[in-house]
Amino acid sequence: MHCYALQAATSHHLGQNFSKMFDISFEDPDSQEREFAYQNSWGITTRSLGIIVMVHGDNKGLVLPPRIAHVQVWCVLCFPLFCDLCYFASSY
Repeated sequence: MHCYALQAATSHHLGQNFSKMFDISFEDPDSQEREFAYQNSWGITTRSLGIIVMVHGDNKGLVLPPRIAHVQVWCVLCFPLFCDLCYFASSY
């Protein structure tokens, strides 16, 4: 049995660095003083799409479950046409 781990999404505590840089502040209701906001960054990137392909794909293609792909599509290749073109290209 193999166990794998993938980092799909990330979260970062940015502190007050960007709020000070871009002057993002609020007035504290208790002290009535201006304070800079604490910020977080939550990211889901194209890495998540790659993980979906890795989990639901194999050498025969990609099969997505209905919760992800509501419309199922079949792609059928016409191999005789491609084989003739490959033969033509390889003869030079």
